[in-house]
Amino acid sequence: MTKRTDFTLIGAGIMSATLGVLLKQLMPDATIAIYERLDKVGAESSDAWNNAGTGHSAFCELNYTPERENGLVDISKALKISASFEISKQLWAYLKEHNLLQSDSPFINDIDHMSFVWGDANINFLKNRYAALTQYGMFDDMLYSESYDEIAEWVPLMMKGRDPKEKIAATRMAIGTDVNFGAITRGMIAYLQTCDGVEVHLGHNIDDLTKEADGTWLIEMEDLDTNENKTVHSNFVFIGAGGGALILLEKSDIPEGRGYGGFPVSGQFLRCTNPDIVVQHEAKVYGKAAEGSPPMSVPHLDTRMLDGERSLLFGPYAGFSTKFLKNGSYFDLPFSLEVHNVWPMLSAGMQNISLTKYLVKQVFQSPEDRFAFLQKFYPEARFEDWELITAGQRVQIIKKDKDEGGILKFGTEIVCDEDKTLAALLGASPGASTSVSIMLDVLATCFPDKMKSKEWTDKLVKMLPSYGKSLIDDPKLCKKTRDYTSEILKLVDV
Repeated sequence: MTKRTDFTLIGAGIMSATLGVLLKQLMPDATIAIYERLDKVGAESSDAWNNAGTGHSAFCELNYTPERENGLVDISKALKISASFEISKQLWAYLKEHNLLQSDSPFINDIDHMSFVWGDANINFLKNRYAALTQYGMFDDMLYSESYDEIAEWVPLMMKGRDPKEKIAATRMAIGTDVNFGAITRGMIAYLQTCDGVEVHLGHNIDDLTKEADGTWLIEMEDLDTNENKTVHSNFVFIGAGGGALILLEKSDIPEGRGYGGFPVSGQFLRCTNPDIVVQHEAKVYGKAAEGSPPMSVPHLDTRMLDGERSLLFGPYAGFSTKFLKNGSYFDLPFSLEVHNVWPMLSAGMQNISLTKYLVKQVFQSPEDRFAFLQKFYPEARFEDWELITAGQRVQIIKKDKDEGGILKFGTEIVCDEDKTLAALLGASPGASTSVSIMLDVLATCFPDKMKSKEWTDKLVKMLPSYGKSLIDDPKLCKKTRDYTSEILKLVDV
């Protein structure tokens, strides 16, 4: 017997969890079914070990503020990402304040976000970036220094053994955070499971999606525990399956999904195994990405709080696998190739030779080469204190383009069918940090009339105090909402 539901969310990661929470708050009587292929919630890209956890707020990620040919620093993306992260914190604070989000250990912790560069050209870039960003209230707490002694006070571990005469510069934001998105995901899903009309099904693999004549979706799946085939009818489908979303989008066969391809990139990190070293560094310090590298490859020496335990990571180092998910199949990439996306993928590849060279170089990099890169950040690092670990798998979007044939897209993209009954989320970074804003975009795209209604607007303002206003243009509002979220989430009030 085919079950029926209002909403079907495919993938039990941060995106589906966020959308499910918003829907249940806005439509308490709605029925929601969540399907996850793995036997655990938030175990892929949302998991703490598979996600950088920076709380991408654009405080320290230099790839969000590119330098243009005229020497000016473009901060538009940084402003948008920073504002989006503040909105995410507002939802988490609302859920925490109303006891709707539980976690065994804090899922968000305050920690300095820093950018660190060396050499005249990079120092000049960082100085211009600082000048541009601090014109806005979201960044006016940023500090800048070229002083060896001052930077040594901020990150003493990184300055040990470094030539005091070396030209360096750093910026610091004390309001930065470290986020365990896996814990947030599991907390939100746990809340949803207490709600009437919500079902969460783990160990279910989606085999096909077919649009019926009445506009609903017939979803065919297999229960991996029992090998039973199941079907469900749904009024609306959201595909939030991380790297697996592309394959599911192709199964939906909507015209809007044609021309999309994906290129998988895996990430590796060096993890410090010496507790005496781990306690000496307390910051997220980002440098500049190598030329041709994807945005997720920005090098950083990163203090993490993972389920209450402190860790120190450095990376990422790019790897290659034909899997679209860490727990995926090596046939994911070849099976994703279809007539509609072969040329866009080939075109994008030809236009991004530098990226290909970078990935090849990274894949064949020796342990000694990886370690030498770490020593640029931490000169006194010892080889025996670090081990290589594999983190998550990401899929970069390749999109059909009438002029270029195909282009490589960074960031995330929402693909919807014509009558807005299906939405798929493609892409990678910054992803989790901006999950609330992305899901608000899904709702605005697929339910525009409801989003404009007084009922939904009033509810959204209760959950998100800055909803409908600009945190970029209103520094007082930014400070007010930050004070609120810092108090509820127990972050240091700076």
